[in-house]
Amino acid sequence: MADLLRVSVAELADGAADGPLLDMSKGVCEPIVGVELDGGADAVTLDRAVTRARACDRLLIGIAGKPLPAQAADLTRALDLTLAGPAGPAGRECVVVPDPEERLTAVHSAALRNPQASVVLGALLRMTEALEVTTALDVESLAYSTLLGGPEFRRWLEGRRRRPVPATTAPPVLIDRVGDRLLITLNRPERRNAYGREVRDALVEAMRLAVLDDTVTRVVIDGAGPSFCSGGDLDEFGTTPDLTTAHLVRTRGGAGRLVHELADRVEVRVHGSCVGAGIELPAFAGTVIADPGATFRLPEIGMGLIPGAGGTVGIPRRVGRWRTLYLAMTGEPVDAATALSWGLVDEVMPSGFGCPSGGGGAHDGAMAPSGRPR
Repeated sequence: MADLLRVSVAELADGAADGPLLDMSKGVCEPIVGVELDGGADAVTLDRAVTRARACDRLLIGIAGKPLPAQAADLTRALDLTLAGPAGPAGRECVVVPDPEERLTAVHSAALRNPQASVVLGALLRMTEALEVTTALDVESLAYSTLLGGPEFRRWLEGRRRRPVPATTAPPVLIDRVGDRLLITLNRPERRNAYGREVRDALVEAMRLAVLDDTVTRVVIDGAGPSFCSGGDLDEFGTTPDLTTAHLVRTRGGAGRLVHELADRVEVRVHGSCVGAGIELPAFAGTVIADPGATFRLPEIGMGLIPGAGGTVGIPRRVGRWRTLYLAMTGEPVDAATALSWGLVDEVMPSGFGCPSGGGGAHDGAMAPSGRPR
């Protein structure tokens, strides 16, 4: 594995991370640079470092083992992420872990495996935080379509065995009206409610009922079986006829915009393994309630992609772009307690608080990382 380029704040200010992003063969060169924050710097140097960081094409990952002075706040906000030790800073821009060096190695390894997806994700997160939600969803989808046509996704797709999608007779989504509440249940428990075409289209149709009927004052979404949603149906990946259609389906035919539009009326109850779209869509809701056994994971970078169901838009608005980057780059699950402390969910309820089919409290063996962040 290539060595990670590490720079001090002063070196960052002097342009040490600013070399060409592409090498002679047009491959991504050094997608990540580590920034040592413990050494300190004067105010002028910090200001120069902030300016460099905001213009840098690479992912800039800070490392901090001790508290930082107040004047360093602008720099940590300008970086893409800061990994902090237990005695280090604990702001929204930071992920506190027992061993920052080990976590930095994990993020660096992920970036080396899929450098194009990694730098696209970093640039996108910086961009979308300043955009209105529907515009940001368009930008995310355009970036996603770009990566669908790239070599990293093609390598992942060629490396997996495609299985036939089993035929089902049950409705993909169950809908029930109780007074002024619309209850929507994802109903593909045998596939852990994967967000495939049928589930997506049925969820969108159910959400449109609430858009058209303002007597629906509350929309409650949950999932049948052991997990709320395992993310996009992997057996459907790469099957859209063309990238333009894929973009339009994601943005105009997906559920993210509708959950955002109805956010004040939407409560999502999650349990089990919530992967990809299984947390990207709930993040837009006004209220997300988690079973204590729920875990949350963004695996797309490992596929040569980025979150594509609104994850670079809704999740950063809850936890910040820095922790969103951490989730996506590590691809590792975080538990319900961590999700609550970050603001990814709004409440953790007792096991079995209302998920159908015994879903509450059920899980599929996913565990929080050994160095659980907070």
